[in-house]
Amino acid sequence: MSVVDVVQRQVAAYNEHDLESFVASYSDVVEIFRMPSAAPAISGKRQLAEFYATQRFNIPELKAEILDRIVSGNKVVDLERVHGLRTDPVEMIAVYEVIENLIRRAWFFPPQ
Repeated sequence: MSVVDVVQRQVAAYNEHDLESFVASYSDVVEIFRMPSAAPAISGKRQLAEFYATQRFNIPELKAEILDRIVSGNKVVDLERVHGLRTDPVEMIAVYEVIENLIRRAWFFPPQ
């Protein structure tokens, strides 16, 4: 499975609000960063599942469109348009680090 396949599988699960498949795309020791913070906002699969179950997948309109994608080694950089978080869609950058066919780290850069 390529790094793009791993990230695309995660995006599909996100758009389907399929928590089990979404979490299965991530490493047990995943770290999620919301930039510019240097400390992870989410650490580990359990915290990831709890956050997405209560703060994301409970939003019926939630979905992500991939506007552009760049791949470099084990990193996938997506320009995403996310619907459902605010009244209007939000464009943000997501960087995914894939190790052993799982997302190990992700950095989210929200709009200014």
